[in-house]
Amino acid sequence: MDSLLKHMVDMTGHRDHTMLDISVISAVQELAGARQTRVLTLTTVRGQIFVRSRATISVGSAARMEEHADPAGAGDPIGNFPALAACLARHESSADQLDADGNHTLWLPIWLGDKANTCLEIVDPTPYNNETIHIVAGIVSVYRNFQNLLDYSERDSLTGLLNRKTFDDQLAKMLQASSIEQDALALPPGEEERRHHSDQEKQWLAVVDVDHFKNVNDKFGHLYGDEVLILIANLLTSSFRAQDRVFRFGGEEFVVLLRSTTQANAQRIIDRFRMDVEAHEFPQVGRVTVSVGYVSISAYEAPVIILGHADQALYYAKSHGRNMTCHYDELVSGGLLQTIESNDTAEFF
Repeated sequence: MDSLLKHMVDMTGHRDHTMLDISVISAVQELAGARQTRVLTLTTVRGQIFVRSRATISVGSAARMEEHADPAGAGDPIGNFPALAACLARHESSADQLDADGNHTLWLPIWLGDKANTCLEIVDPTPYNNETIHIVAGIVSVYRNFQNLLDYSERDSLTGLLNRKTFDDQLAKMLQASSIEQDALALPPGEEERRHHSDQEKQWLAVVDVDHFKNVNDKFGHLYGDEVLILIANLLTSSFRAQDRVFRFGGEEFVVLLRSTTQANAQRIIDRFRMDVEAHEFPQVGRVTVSVGYVSISAYEAPVIILGHADQALYYAKSHGRNMTCHYDELVSGGLLQTIESNDTAEFF
């Protein structure tokens, strides 16, 4: 009982999804005596569910967040897990399967309403008795409720996207991680420069703005305006990759953090979303377009400057025809934008 209470206190003491995941698998691993416990992300891409491991712990190893060889991949198709697929289709609370190696796998989807975006997976050669399942179910209930509270504080109430406060936190973490990586790659004076994947891949920030959105509200009313924002949020979620983060920044403006990709891929992914919006038929309103400005993220620039560069690229798109995607660095190198540096924290145009 003391161990259970300790884990409950630990889980509810976090204000971060990552640490919450680590806490729940550590608790389940110890209390269930499992061989391996994982947190799985369930992602729907174009109508198909994919399963991707998010955090894992095994006997003799510490809990850790997963690192994937292909960060852009959605994961394994749900068809690879027939028992879990049937469980999700029937909205059941658990599924159990015995594999060819004699291991029992117990899946526990985390239902929030009628959706399950997260699932716990517990693997052990020994079948789970009713007492163990009862304890684990209690942990899952606490995890679900606390995850729901974190989501409520981190998400925009209209669209369900991450909110401005969460953007500030995640950009700060991204800059810190990028700074550590770049420092690790630094060479002593006189040594030849090493090539690294980061020479090609970068982090990107994109600002998205709905074109002529005031006209939508004035002509059709705020109810249809809100529906446009919700549908664009849905298109953002389905267009970008599992490791990217999408935020509602306020009003009709959205921000996307694209992780570890090249400039060509960033342009392609953003343009795919922009064209999806252009092709979408919005109820009553008809056609709507968006303009996008984006910039690479540097660990040595302040967040206000990074965001300012993306805003300048967006402003250029808005003032040169709209329904465009503009890259800040290309605009500057092409002489279409000029900057004058004033100090380390501000830059005037």
